Parts: sequence; C-alpha cells; structure tokens
Amino acid sequence: MVNNAASAYKNSKIQTASPAELTLMLYDGAVKFCNVALISLEKNDYEKVSENLIKAQKIIMEFRSTLDFKYPVAKDFDVVYEYIYRRLVDANLKKDAEIIEEALKHIKEMRETWKEVMRLNKVS
Repeated sequence: MVNNAASAYKNSKIQTASPAELTLMLYDGAVKFCNVALISLEKNDYEKVSENLIKAQKIIMEFRSTLDFKYPVAKDFDVVYEYIYRRLVDANLKKDAEIIEEALKHIKEMRETWKEVMRLNKVS
C-alpha cells in the first residue's frame, strides 16, 4: 500500500514538473545511479554496478540528444557530456570506483550549474 502511494506521488510529481524540474530530476537520477554503483562495487555486485552505470549513461545521452545547438553554449555542454559519458563507460568496463567518483563529481557540478540557471531565471 505504501509503495503504491509513493509510486503514485512520484508519477504525479513527474507528470506535473516543468521541463526545468524534469532536467533537475534527471541529474538527481544520474547522481543516485552513480552512488548505487559505488555501493554495489563495494559489495562486489558487478551486475548491479553495470546496471546502474548504464542508467546514468542513458541520462547523459538524453542530455546530449536534447542540446539545442542554436545556442553557442550547447557545444560546451556537449563536450562535458561526452566526457562524462566516456568516463561512465570506462568505469563500467574497469569496475573502477575512482572513475565513477570522477564522473559523479562532474555530474554534480552540472546539476549545480543547472540549479543556478533555474534560480537566475526564476524557473521552478
């Protein structure tokens, strides 16, 4: 019953979110998936590591695919996203916590940049 209520709340939150909020939720998801991968790596649960790093990779690919190159800053974002994506792939291949942590640091920085953009533009 509690899981159903939580799921309904989560679905409602997603369905009513603005595009800016959805982007922030995706960043949160990428952070969460990297953290789960790190915890799974400590437990030698390589399947779960891979599964969560792939989820983070998909989010980064979504960000890349939705960049609007009519804005010059999109090129810069694309370079960063490409780098993060490559690091996530490397981390998955090598099952390397340091590489996951590096990618996570960059994702968190991008998330904070996005939050600042939202704040400056008074977007919620």
